[in-house]
Amino acid sequence: MGRSALFCLLLLVVLSLALLFGMNACGGSNTRHAIPTGKIQHIVIVFQENRTPDNLFQDPNLVKAGADISSTATNSGGQTVPLAQIPLGIDYDLDHSHKGFVTMYDGGKMDGADKNPITCDSNSPPCPPANPVYNYVNPADVQPYFQMAEQYAFGDRMFQTNEGPSFPAHQFIISGTSMPTANSNSFVAENAAGIPDAGDDTGCTAPPSEFVFTINPQGQETTKIYPCTDHPTLTDELNGKNIGWRYYTPSSGSLWTAPNAIQHMCGPNADPPNATACVGSDWVNHVSIYTSANPAPILTDIANNQLQPVSWVVPSGPNSDHAGILDQTGGPSWVASIVNAIGNSSYWSNTAIIVTWDDWGGWYDHVPPPKVINDGTSWGSGYIYGFRVPLIVISPYAKAGYISHANHDFGSILNLIEETFGLQSLGFADAYADDLFDCFNFSQAPLTFKTINAPLKADFFLNDRRPPSAPDND
Repeated sequence: MGRSALFCLLLLVVLSLALLFGMNACGGSNTRHAIPTGKIQHIVIVFQENRTPDNLFQDPNLVKAGADISSTATNSGGQTVPLAQIPLGIDYDLDHSHKGFVTMYDGGKMDGADKNPITCDSNSPPCPPANPVYNYVNPADVQPYFQMAEQYAFGDRMFQTNEGPSFPAHQFIISGTSMPTANSNSFVAENAAGIPDAGDDTGCTAPPSEFVFTINPQGQETTKIYPCTDHPTLTDELNGKNIGWRYYTPSSGSLWTAPNAIQHMCGPNADPPNATACVGSDWVNHVSIYTSANPAPILTDIANNQLQPVSWVVPSGPNSDHAGILDQTGGPSWVASIVNAIGNSSYWSNTAIIVTWDDWGGWYDHVPPPKVINDGTSWGSGYIYGFRVPLIVISPYAKAGYISHANHDFGSILNLIEETFGLQSLGFADAYADDLFDCFNFSQAPLTFKTINAPLKADFFLNDRRPPSAPDND
């Protein structure tokens, strides 16, 4: 083999490993676009919980417009099963671990969902109902989402980047990876375990007995680590250019608070696993925790003209869309309150709101996730995205009534932020993702905002005195 051919082969291997494990790499396969200066000055990422397009968006108007939403499923016996209607709030939850992904994916056949375990929140029958994974949410419960998706851009090929649950997903949305260290050849694949209710007290301040599983190039989860990672993040690049950002979250110690599990963002008050609090500058200056006195700080900041250029917004439990608790029904109104607050303010003219969900939650979805690179180094014949999650892109420059069939993942959101604010690629998932550019038309006349109708208004969330809670524990 000649030198040039050998160099190309080695470069391909490096780039493939960079995508799979989060290693920095020079370059990538994405196409970067120039965002016209001044058109987008604020990006808000609203990160909801555990749904698929087939489960949450049985909207006949979207389907008529071309959205790929199925009303039937294929089970492990090869039978066609109609999806049945359920409320948004239910008392059972579905397995959505990495093992659950492998079972449901079934080598690409997408027929193993009925083999995944079900957890009931109560002992009252009937729980779970018949065919519990083959359901869709009552359209009456999620009309605000339908309004947003119909008016702006809806993505029916948005895939979560990781093949598992929330803890790694929340690291991917802020950094494009969940690798334990900057030079790791594995990444965090599961939620925290080892102690009861580990999801409520995790990250770099977790008890010493808590752990998470990592996954290696062969797809094996044989190694446990303390749930405190440290790798580059997009916030590092924002800090380097003095670009403001804020991370809104209901709990300092939950699985969904990505900064608490990234050591240089947390800045623990003692060396892990002996720390009890995050006290670093990123945490103190940029992480906003919901309190009884200020239960919706994102709405307060918008009203006070303090919206930062980049914001990540994690919901409180009742507003999360997470299955398993009957009163978790406020999500559509919660998201609508954020969209309406921005839409009816001066921020509307230069803001993009990205609404997506952190993982599929175990719900059936009919679209097999694509392979990224057939490099032969990972399970199967190449790295595979996680399952589809819904995507709504809201902006005066979003294409109105548009259905995006382009493949997107969490790296696409990071890529959009990098292009908007002139940042370098992290070289992780963002280096291989697209940039959501097909969802925008920066040459169009800016869309006039129309208020999203929702059962609960912003005042409800601004005056919600219930103790803030994490979306759930998985």
